[in-house]
Amino acid sequence: MVDIKVVDVKPPKDVNVIAGMSHFIKTVEDLYEALSTSSLEIKFGIAFCEASGHVLIRYDGNDDELVEFAVETARKVAAGHFFIVAIKNAFPINVLDKIRKVDEIVNIMVATANPIQFIVAETDQGRAVLGVVDGFKSRGVEEDRHKKERYDFLRKIGYKR
Repeated sequence: MVDIKVVDVKPPKDVNVIAGMSHFIKTVEDLYEALSTSSLEIKFGIAFCEASGHVLIRYDGNDDELVEFAVETARKVAAGHFFIVAIKNAFPINVLDKIRKVDEIVNIMVATANPIQFIVAETDQGRAVLGVVDGFKSRGVEEDRHKKERYDFLRKIGYKR
């Protein structure tokens, strides 16, 4: 039997979340190194669900609130080899390349500040993340005024000139 659950996660204000799958206990230490060397201002919390051995949630970070959020999210998802990173003072675009280069990262499922729903399957053996709902259903197609807003926003925050 498979029981499908929806795990709701709402990142705190000004926090982005990156979540995915990894495969080894050193994930936490390697993600810590990748994040801490990406920016002097970045604040982060990391949690990783061990899939064998002690089967613990391993964690680290440089911000207690973000570590607590990451651990609580990992506790709710509780799927083997699931990792979650919560960041402040940076955007996912600033760290995704470094995270992807961590040897044990298998995939990244989501990078967002939106409310998230993890679709989790539970069997008698354990749990797996089947997918992620990131944000909300599309309401239409952008118009010229929306294009201008997008254009202006990207320049305002310094990602385009």
